[in-house]
Amino acid sequence: MIVFYNSLTKKKEEFIPLKKGIVKIYSCGPTVYNFVHIGNLRSYVFSDILIKTLKYFGLKVISVMNITDVDDKTIRDSKKEIEFNKLNPNFVLKKFTEKYKKYFLEDLKDMNISLPTYMPSAVGSIKDMEFLIEKLYEKGYTYVGDDGIYFNLSKAKNYGKLVKINFSAQKKNTENRLINDEYDKENASDFVLWKFKKYEDEPSWEIKIGEKKYIGRPGWHIECSAMSYSLLGKIFDIHTGGIDLKFPHHENEICQSSSALGIDNQARYWMHNEHLLVDGKKMSKSLGNFYTLRDLKNKGYSPIALRELFLKNHYRQPLN
Repeated sequence: MIVFYNSLTKKKEEFIPLKKGIVKIYSCGPTVYNFVHIGNLRSYVFSDILIKTLKYFGLKVISVMNITDVDDKTIRDSKKEIEFNKLNPNFVLKKFTEKYKKYFLEDLKDMNISLPTYMPSAVGSIKDMEFLIEKLYEKGYTYVGDDGIYFNLSKAKNYGKLVKINFSAQKKNTENRLINDEYDKENASDFVLWKFKKYEDEPSWEIKIGEKKYIGRPGWHIECSAMSYSLLGKIFDIHTGGIDLKFPHHENEICQSSSALGIDNQARYWMHNEHLLVDGKKMSKSLGNFYTLRDLKNKGYSPIALRELFLKNHYRQPLN
């Protein structure tokens, strides 16, 4: 018998796959605008060990790890690195993110992390996002703001089921909405599904919702819902990711997937690993207190030694 701690129910449960002998797993992958830091790698090592353990027990695993190659950060930093003059913005973004995806794959190899069955990119999944946004539109969950198409949180049912926080008071304020892909505060605001193009030198794609066409690019949250649905179906077995993704990213994933597809939850088991800390603080690029695998290799440390360090500590406990 296999038992997992389910972040959704907050208790240990026997793991029973939806389909006998087969396990479908979705793991949130990197945003390829820079080198991943070793805090990110802790999450990928956890997913790798989970998958290898399931295979050890004789189960066939179909795994998906996404690549976020369009969001606020990839656009911001691609503009810094490459001049847009006489170059197509979509081409510039593609060249920029391909470079960091290559570095990420090198890190996976160094850390002995097996490649997933599928590694879709956000840019390659625009049509899948269009499909989900269209479904949400048809069911009355969306509205058009001056800067994008938003999910109307006041229409959502049981929002907050993953983080177990009552957002009902905040949901009454339907004018409170957020265009940013990421936000730290537990602020239940209408979140963006599709951002309209603002500038001429901004990467963009065209989708059709209802009878209207909209030029822009996806919000972060819709990307994972679209890729998991496209490759794993309406409901799959396990969704993994770092603890920092529980809110707002995973909460919004559940909200939009369940609303669009008419299900209770797209994943039956949610598994989150804890933070890697530096001097007692969360390691993150925004705080500037991070180390990449290349930093450690330059100091003479083996990537496999880092993997061993991760494995000696429980994945649901912070590691300093």
